[in-house]
Amino acid sequence: MTVRERGELAAARRIVVKVGSSSISGDNAGQLALLVDAVARTRVRGTQVVLVSSGAIATGLPHLELQERPDDLATQQAAAAVGQSMLMVRYQERLARHGIVAGQVLLTAGDLQNPTHRNNARRALERLLGLGILPIVNENDTVATHEIRFGDNDRLASLVARLVSADALVLLSDVDALYTRPPEEPGAVRIPHVPAGDPLDGVVVGSVGSGVGTGGATTKVAAARYATEGGTAVLLAATAQVEAALRDASVGTWFEPTVPQGEGAQQPLSAPPVLPGSAGPARA
Repeated sequence: MTVRERGELAAARRIVVKVGSSSISGDNAGQLALLVDAVARTRVRGTQVVLVSSGAIATGLPHLELQERPDDLATQQAAAAVGQSMLMVRYQERLARHGIVAGQVLLTAGDLQNPTHRNNARRALERLLGLGILPIVNENDTVATHEIRFGDNDRLASLVARLVSADALVLLSDVDALYTRPPEEPGAVRIPHVPAGDPLDGVVVGSVGSGVGTGGATTKVAAARYATEGGTAVLLAATAQVEAALRDASVGTWFEPTVPQGEGAQQPLSAPPVLPGSAGPARA
């Protein structure tokens, strides 16, 4: 079905859910259970879910005896190599309580711009969904170079949403919505709804991510615009609100799609544009 309004999300055929590193690691590690339980309940009502999850590097850091995200690429790759398998174990342990099996899919944005790789990825995701498996997609950080330094999983999630013709994309982070300026600044006002094609004139977004993530409000707005241009509605909400987000979309910021669902999904996938950000942090 075509999803344009919040109230239609519960009847969506297919949803892509993206969660950021800072939302499921460190002090927020317990939110992974909330996320899994909400995803499981969404599947029970007949909605297919693709989960795009950051967190490999953040999960691997303690095992390398590192306190913060390293600056050098080789150590980031090492942390991702250690953390990715552990992240999947954490997911599968919780998913098993619901009788759900996860399937790991590691991609780079470049894979989705290569026609052969893109078709292979689409076919694999469609088959996993057809078999009742929960695809868990992440950036292939162990071999990625540019993506680790400048990429983010908001961007990847919007590409995946268009790849699988999702009805909706739910971007979860530790910020509960889009604001007229970074939410910690005086005068910031939550924006509950972004109409189709709204240029967001006068809205100031921050581009700084958290200590373990790479995204920010800038990447989320860019990803939302890209997904809505492909016909996929977008909800930006906090991970702590995941139950309400996936149940009735009564929280966060709703981005209305600009074209009918699926109309732009099969066009060649190019990277979402990076919007110019302003000063002021916004966390992934």
